[in-house]
Amino acid sequence: MKVLVIGGGGREHALAWKLAGGQRVERVYVAPGNAGTARDARLRNVPITDLAELRRWAQQEGIALTVVGPEQPLAAGVVDEFRAHGLRIFGPTRAAAQLESSKAFSKAFMQRHGIPTAAYETFSDAAAAHAYVDAQGAPIVVKADGLAAGKGVVVAMTPAEAHEAIDFMLLDNRLGVSHNEGGARVVIEEFLQGEEASFIVLCDGRNALALATSQDHKRLLDGDLGPNTGGMGAYSPAPVVTADVHARVMREIILPTLRGMEQDGMPYTGFLYAGLMIDAAGRPKTLEFNCRMGDPETQPIMMRLKSDLYEVLLAATEGRLDQVELEWDRRTALGVVLAAAGYPLTPRKGDPIFGLPKDEPDVMVFHAATAEKDGQIVTAGGRVLCVTALADSVKQAQTRVYDVIRGIHFDGMQYRHDIGHRAVKS
Repeated sequence: MKVLVIGGGGREHALAWKLAGGQRVERVYVAPGNAGTARDARLRNVPITDLAELRRWAQQEGIALTVVGPEQPLAAGVVDEFRAHGLRIFGPTRAAAQLESSKAFSKAFMQRHGIPTAAYETFSDAAAAHAYVDAQGAPIVVKADGLAAGKGVVVAMTPAEAHEAIDFMLLDNRLGVSHNEGGARVVIEEFLQGEEASFIVLCDGRNALALATSQDHKRLLDGDLGPNTGGMGAYSPAPVVTADVHARVMREIILPTLRGMEQDGMPYTGFLYAGLMIDAAGRPKTLEFNCRMGDPETQPIMMRLKSDLYEVLLAATEGRLDQVELEWDRRTALGVVLAAAGYPLTPRKGDPIFGLPKDEPDVMVFHAATAEKDGQIVTAGGRVLCVTALADSVKQAQTRVYDVIRGIHFDGMQYRHDIGHRAVKS
């Protein structure tokens, strides 16, 4: 069978790497892929980004299954396009993908269906947004309504930071947000206390199958300081998601979301990622939904998955997830992102990367923003690589990953030295 993975980041490299191990999989294509997917003999890059052209190519090639990695093609309707031409594809429709592409849609949906989340208001007028912040005070959270590659959220600890974020998102859009119809909007939410976790499930429209728990680190700097990013590292499993918390999330968040989407006429299929805040009493609230696997959570999760991903996703596209049981490696997987100089606002491109190790069963360097230039692999965006390892404990996984990182170099390389610190403390 031939499989297509749409996207070119670290998440897509990890998905393609895992799919390539499927018993019935002959070849995995990645569109457009990166320098890491180009290095794997089992993978082949396809330099097509136009969705209609990619659909025609998939028809010609006889692609048995397409898996969508990033959010932009989902918001653009790639699932609708492929399905309309009889192609099997795993992901939500354009309408269902609004759970991620519009924060305002998502918050209204949660409120309508009684799904626990932070109190909020939505604004398109900057003056009204500023007045709301003045009335509420800080800390407070400001979110861009449209897609922002994981960077459209500012946790403002002071009113001044909140005011700056409003101007960023509504007036000058330095974050590069893809605005939805009706123009720029922000969602301003109450600040929730607790510990964050990533809860990712597979959905087939009616059934949900939970993947291994994970936790990522959004802030750029050690100690969870500095600006928010798309994610600087992650590990799996996440101790904060206890068996009780897991049951509550499925009962109070995931299943009501599936039922609500079905009631609203847009059955949800694909990966569904609930970003959670879990308070000291173990009560979860939904910070946001993503309609895809998380990045960098995908990398450790795929390292731990022992089941055949192709067969699992095939079952998902046939509405058979209630018949699937996933098998996991009992060990901990931990990944650390190596980011480019200037990330997250002005990442530098074109820096040569040295010291990349060979792939090993327990250590993988997943590529994200990499390209090949004159035979040399170079940086091509913000989050460049994710060094990921499996080990018997968080501490051992940390040691393994940071040993590998010491051998890798590119000018301006920045990364956190404390990924997994919450799990080590616990």
